[in-house]
Formats: sequence, C-alpha cells, structure tokens
Amino acid sequence: MGKRRGRDRLVTCISCGRAVPKNKAIEYERRSRISTDLRDENNVSAFISNVEQYCISCGKHRRITEKLKKQAANRRARREEGI
Repeated sequence: MGKRRGRDRLVTCISCGRAVPKNKAIEYERRSRISTDLRDENNVSAFISNVEQYCISCGKHRRITEKLKKQAANRRARREEGI
C-alpha cells in the first residue's frame, strides 16, 4: 500500500533541473554497454540501465514520449503475435 492522496514526491528533471511531481515525470530507461577492449574469448561485457526522469516539456522536446509510444506499440504487437 502506498500513498493515495496528497503531495507527491518531487523528482528533478535530468535535462533542465526542474522539480516535477513523480507521477507527472516521464521515466525513460537508458541502457549502456560496457566491455573490455579485448576482442577474444576473455571479453567481458556488462549492461547497465539507468532510469532517467524528465519533465513534460523536456520529454516532448527530446522526443522521448514518441519513443515510449513506439516501444509500447511494439510490445503490444509481440504480445498479440504470441497469442
């Protein structure tokens, strides 16, 4: 059970620094790949994911909302294809 009413926690926009309520912020998961310089069987690679939070205006400006819509449509299509 979480908070249901009242003031929501503020998060900071990673782009402009604006304080935005958490339920209004646009969350975008950015994935990074880190690997060693060696290209042989001893190659080590790691995947790191960061959850970045943007205000609505920065999310629209950076076209993150369109990316999230496209990802959701792809997920829906894969889910329907699997059924």
